[in-house]
Amino acid sequence: MKVYNKLVRDKIPAIIKADGKKCDVEIAEKEDMTKLLEDKLMEEVNEYLEDKNLEELADVMEVLFGLAHNLGYTEDDLVKKRNEKLEERGGFKDGVVLRGVK
Repeated sequence: MKVYNKLVRDKIPAIIKADGKKCDVEIAEKEDMTKLLEDKLMEEVNEYLEDKNLEELADVMEVLFGLAHNLGYTEDDLVKKRNEKLEERGGFKDGVVLRGVK
């Protein structure tokens, strides 16, 4: 059996079983979720940096929603906070590079 010991999407065990394979899973304890999600975030960011595509960006976003949920926030809370910061401070679409302040 190949060993992973990592957080996976909720439907992965069912997908594996539908493929005729068996898998060993456990449900993470609440106190372990932050570390598991942070590890998954790094994994997904690295995959994005390697492949640079929309699918990998969506995976990063899903982990961010998971982190928000783990902290007691909803996806809407995260998007609302993002929009508040966008309104107050802008986004990153214009490519502004701050070289220094005098």
